[in-house]
Amino acid sequence: MTEVMNQLPRVAVLQWMATMLVLFSRVLSSLAKDPLMPAMFILGDSLVDVGNNNYVLTLAKANYPPNGLDFPQGPSGRFCNGRTVSDCLVQYMGLPFPPAYLDPTAKGPVILQGLNYASVAAGILDSTGYNYVSQLMF
Repeated sequence: MTEVMNQLPRVAVLQWMATMLVLFSRVLSSLAKDPLMPAMFILGDSLVDVGNNNYVLTLAKANYPPNGLDFPQGPSGRFCNGRTVSDCLVQYMGLPFPPAYLDPTAKGPVILQGLNYASVAAGILDSTGYNYVSQLMF
């Protein structure tokens, strides 16, 4: 197993690990009647952004077709055609999709079920992005 893992590119290994996590969580969630966790808080970049950039003054937005083509609510700020990996995880955990942190409806009891802080082009260092994540958190 280790030899196979060493031969695969790093991205493939991460995808394999994510797939195993999703499958494992699906089995657990099918056995559980209640959500497996109380909430999920997501930090990241465009891979898991669910619309924070809709509320940021930037040209990097995805709230128009074909983005969200396969997502039930349509274009929502996700930089993909459907659900992100974090969407799949919260669904398998029995939780609702966490709203974007900057969404005006993300207040009160809604935040107790989780928030998504991810923003496209986010980065911790100036050289890795526009630091939106750190701006969103403070």
